[in-house]
Amino acid sequence: MFRRRLPALGAVLLLGNLAGAAAQGRAYPEYYPHKSGTHWTYSNGETQVVGPAVTHRGVRVVPVSHQFGGKTFTQDLLEYRADGSVWLRGVNTGGRLGWYAAPLNIYPPAPLTPGQRWTSASGNMTVSSAVTGVATIETSGRRYNALSIRTETSAGGRVSVQTAYFVPGLGVVRFETADGSRVNLLR
Repeated sequence: MFRRRLPALGAVLLLGNLAGAAAQGRAYPEYYPHKSGTHWTYSNGETQVVGPAVTHRGVRVVPVSHQFGGKTFTQDLLEYRADGSVWLRGVNTGGRLGWYAAPLNIYPPAPLTPGQRWTSASGNMTVSSAVTGVATIETSGRRYNALSIRTETSAGGRVSVQTAYFVPGLGVVRFETADGSRVNLLR
């Protein structure tokens, strides 16, 4: 796990090393954490839990459950592709599987770099994301140099905006909504 403190220059060097390794064609199997049993608990009371891979509609997906008080409310079905990209294939809500006709690209192949953009669409939903930079985030007494990812989701004439602060190998350490609400990683 990537929890140690790095100075700002360290983050720049880390990003440079990751970009150099990508250019050489090396894979990043742990860049986007998805090992079964991995979990994150956030300040809003949510716990996200990675389950064992399963097959839905012929596609191998990794379920990520969104829980409050130990009860699962929704489950994202994520496809981790050989190129390193992560795709949202469907959402299970209350035992009902909503499968996207076209999957939504959550993350492109690693590594992420400031200025990078990606967009995907399924039905009337469009998701556009951009890595806007590197930010120092402090939460639960820990300091992280995180990539800030701004995501706009448009669906049915409505637009929502969220910024996620992502640490390679660890996951999202903070979410911020357009109104300034913050949800921090606790553990």
